[in-house]
This record gives sequence, C-alpha cells and structure tokens, in this order.
Amino acid sequence: MKYIVAALIIGAAVVLAAPAAADPDTDFSQELHTYGIYGQKDYNAWIGKLVCKRLNDNVDHTAFDSATFLGDNLDHNNTTEQNWQFLNAALNYYCPDNRPILAHAAMAQH
Repeated sequence: MKYIVAALIIGAAVVLAAPAAADPDTDFSQELHTYGIYGQKDYNAWIGKLVCKRLNDNVDHTAFDSATFLGDNLDHNNTTEQNWQFLNAALNYYCPDNRPILAHAAMAQH
C-alpha cells in the first residue's frame, strides 16, 4: 500500500510539474501579444535571442543600442514603446543576466 501511495504522489508531482517545462518561445510570443506585437513566433524568438547574443558579444553596449537594433528589425509599424517592451521580454525569457541594462537606461534618462 505504501508503494502505491508513493507512486501516486510521484505521478502527481510529475504531472503538476509539466507546465514548468513549457516552451519559452511560446511564452515569449504570448507576452508579446499582450503588447500588441505580432508576427511569426519563430522570427520573434530568433530576434529575441539575437538581442542577447549581441549584448553578450558586445555588439550592443546599452539598452538603447538594442532598442535601435529592434527598431530596425521588427515591424516598422511598432511604436518605440513596443520595441522597448520587446526588449524587456527578450531579456526576461532569454538572458535575464542582462536585465541590468534596463536599469542603466532608466537612470540615463534622469
């Protein structure tokens, strides 16, 4: 009986843990939709990951550089605010270690 209960507990834990392993590209795309940013999921995910690569490779040095890159590569109907929202989401999903660049950008505006 103890083994059955243990197996049920383990099985329930595995089932409940499944949503935590969701596809980050899908979650990223869904967050972008809340900002009114649409487009192909794979393209947006690729651009989001490319933002991180450019920061890590020192191609872009600031959030302003990254936002400019996004403005050049996303739908030109996007607003500046949407480009910054895209940047924030990309950092959250693909390279949270680079999030401090947003704080630096905010301080530079004051």
